[in-house]
Amino acid sequence: MPINKKSKVNNVITWLHLWLGLVSGIIVCLLGITGCIYAFEKELSSVFYKKIIYIDNPSGYTQTLAFSVIKNNAQQYLGKDKPVSFATTFPNDPHHAWEFMCYQQGDNKALWMSQTIKTYESVFVNPYTGKITGHLDYKHEFFALVKGLHISLLLNTKYGEIITGTATLLFVIILITGFVMWYPKKWNKKNIDNSFKINWKAKWKRINYDLHNVLGFYVCIIAFIIACTGLTMAFNWFRAIVYVAASASITAPDFKTYKSDTTKPYPTNAYDISFEEVKKIYPKAQRIGVSISSKNSDAISMTAYHLKDVYYNDDKLYFDKASGKKLGAVLYDRENNGVKFLTMNYDIHIGAIGGIIGKIIAFLISLVCASLPITGFIIWLNKKKKLKKKNTNKFYRINNSNTSSIA
Repeated sequence: MPINKKSKVNNVITWLHLWLGLVSGIIVCLLGITGCIYAFEKELSSVFYKKIIYIDNPSGYTQTLAFSVIKNNAQQYLGKDKPVSFATTFPNDPHHAWEFMCYQQGDNKALWMSQTIKTYESVFVNPYTGKITGHLDYKHEFFALVKGLHISLLLNTKYGEIITGTATLLFVIILITGFVMWYPKKWNKKNIDNSFKINWKAKWKRINYDLHNVLGFYVCIIAFIIACTGLTMAFNWFRAIVYVAASASITAPDFKTYKSDTTKPYPTNAYDISFEEVKKIYPKAQRIGVSISSKNSDAISMTAYHLKDVYYNDDKLYFDKASGKKLGAVLYDRENNGVKFLTMNYDIHIGAIGGIIGKIIAFLISLVCASLPITGFIIWLNKKKKLKKKNTNKFYRINNSNTSSIA
């Protein structure tokens, strides 16, 4: 009897789809749910922390205080033991408070993420008056915890990312095998209806099957993209593959480092000079991020973000702390396609690259992805019950047959 190779391949695909789903299902479900929530983190935060993030009646103000004055006010609030390490400013948005963050690493070998972080706090300041509008401790803040759960299950990132990254990799294989299983053998009306439509009038088992099979097909392409952007953040080897594919080159990008002149005195207004220069170069910047280092040898690093609520399309400028002289720049437009694509990666992952519509799509896709392990598990459970019932009936038939023969 000839061996059916096609049947063997189908059996392997079905086996992979089932068991990889059972192994990764709980984590994939969790990633989907947390992804749903975090897609609208900025929008929800602007509602929950409105009094902290936004300034009341800014029309009466004409000019912001010097950057160093605002920073010093934030530093006084945090205290000497918590130095400001990064600032996010909004020079063209009079309604937005400026954020000054302190991040200090904890025990890098600890099991839990919270133990690897000593300090992760932000102070928000009215840039016109210098008054503190509020304070957030991201070690205990809801959306930061959701993000930590999504990235590493709240474990130390170097441990947790391996788990979530592996589950995501398995999910990519599940999507591919699922598409192969979904693909109709014959494109007749019955198969097309079964593959593209949910039969809401059927029994719940059939509806559950359609929710898994049909919805799985509709989300598979975008879910595949979201999963791959997650893999890019989780694994360096996957990031390298994406870079090579996008840049069509195996040459690594050239990252220049800039240092300040330590032989000259460090002026107190070095950041003010640099900040004003960035504002002149990029007068329409949506945000200006400022990295603040206590080392005199480190150059002043400032990043101008040209688009709202996204991180790609940014230009980085470096200045000497002693003279305020511009040392160099890393401009987005001059980067190769590999670097550009990797810069977009996070914004693609959460849907922000498509604006509010992109976030809605990411939310819906993540919601369906979270449901797939559940509906798939129910399908498997029903098949097990059906098989058990079939074997039980077979056992009784054989038993009854033997009893009749003896009689």
